[in-house]
Amino acid sequence: MHDLSAGWLMATLTPSPLLVASVQAATTLPVFLFALPAGALADIVDRRRLLLIVKIILTIVAIAMSLSVYLNFMNPWLLLIFTLLMGTGAAFIAPAWQAIVPQLVPRPELQQAIALNSVGINISRAIGPAVGGLVIAVVGLWAPFMLNAISFIFVIGVLIWWKAGSGEARALPAERFTGAIRAGLRYTRESGPVRNTLYRAIGFFLFATCYWALLPLIARDLLKGGPSYYGLLLASIGGGAVLAALGLPKLKKILGPNKVVATGSAGTALVLVIFAMSSNQIAGLGASMLAGASWLAVLSSLNVSTQLALPEWVRARGLSMLLTVYFGAMAGGSVIWGNIAGQIGVPTTLLIAAGGAALAIPITWRWKIIADPSIDLTPSFHWPVPVMASEIEEDRGPVMVTVEYQIDPKNREAFQSAMENYGHTRRRDGAFSWGIFEDVSAPGRFLEYFLVDSWLEHERQHHRVTEADIEIEKQVMQYHLGETRPIARHLIAPTPPKSQ
Repeated sequence: MHDLSAGWLMATLTPSPLLVASVQAATTLPVFLFALPAGALADIVDRRRLLLIVKIILTIVAIAMSLSVYLNFMNPWLLLIFTLLMGTGAAFIAPAWQAIVPQLVPRPELQQAIALNSVGINISRAIGPAVGGLVIAVVGLWAPFMLNAISFIFVIGVLIWWKAGSGEARALPAERFTGAIRAGLRYTRESGPVRNTLYRAIGFFLFATCYWALLPLIARDLLKGGPSYYGLLLASIGGGAVLAALGLPKLKKILGPNKVVATGSAGTALVLVIFAMSSNQIAGLGASMLAGASWLAVLSSLNVSTQLALPEWVRARGLSMLLTVYFGAMAGGSVIWGNIAGQIGVPTTLLIAAGGAALAIPITWRWKIIADPSIDLTPSFHWPVPVMASEIEEDRGPVMVTVEYQIDPKNREAFQSAMENYGHTRRRDGAFSWGIFEDVSAPGRFLEYFLVDSWLEHERQHHRVTEADIEIEKQVMQYHLGETRPIARHLIAPTPPKSQ
């Protein structure tokens, strides 16, 4: 109801396509800007408490928004400010909301849980706009915003009732905020499955956001409808998503996650063409259902792929990167498509977006996403505990770890290829520098090194190595000669001498 009312309110306050599209941009831009800091916060604090605080703030904002409309204080710029505040709140709770899903269900049921979560969202999306259109017509534009505030109060009650913890117990001190942000960026950069998911997300959302940004104008100008019909379009999108969620597990078994994303992208391109070419309201409702089904298929597949690629310690940060790409494309796309529509018209803009969505399918195909729940990202704790001559302060550093390998020189290229893959895991889990050298006096003797900021950060590496990483390590160890493990040494920067 809130989304319907905000979009329609702006359409009544101004005829500008750019300002109408800016409502969605104002909703999504804060998530793009703040999702990663919010993800870092959700990984290092109590997620339940974070959700409670932000929801209370959002309740206050929603009440103020409703009163501003009721008292006729609202104008386009004030509406954008309120929308920015609501979007900022969404930015700080979205990573935490998504990160708690694995706390609620066993890992093999994660895909179904994410789909069920999407069903709940889209049932709301299906019911809310239809009811919202009636509420606007009968009561006024202020009422949906007040109902939104009331709904937040119920959510706050659920969070107070829910007594679950914030995840796995921490054996080490929580990360510092700025360090947690850097760790999240580093993990995303070095994790192939996460990167691939983000690339596929950009290729889809950048063009799919076109119809979301222009939907009020599509409803009013192309399909000649009012607020009730606009609500039906949004409800049809939600209904299509619900129907898609019911058949999605079977579809994924038949096609696999990558073809599901491609199919959803093709469906979205078709939706954009129908909106551009048809003025029939029934066709508009059918296109909206296809839009919802396509959106759900792609978004669910991308979300599952990201969840399965993330261990618990970095889960919220990894999900926040998907949100950053998602909402960044939504915010940027809203401004871009709104501006283009103001210059060349809505129908031509929709056709351009349709062409882009279709072209993105072959361009992004090489970046494969995953959907294998058997990948075990629990900590393995198989690294030997370092031998220390004396206690080391946790903040001392930097620390350099070296590992010496002896291989058959004829396996040099295969070993170096395996090591390159291994190096990504070192950097992913905390190393800010990694490399490998060969001894010029003894062919086949290699020395690997990696550097971390502090002794505490190296201890965190021991806790971040997963069961799945053991397989990557085995690919390296198969080339090492001898029955014992390679020799590892830990070196730490000396403490600077005290000035006299």
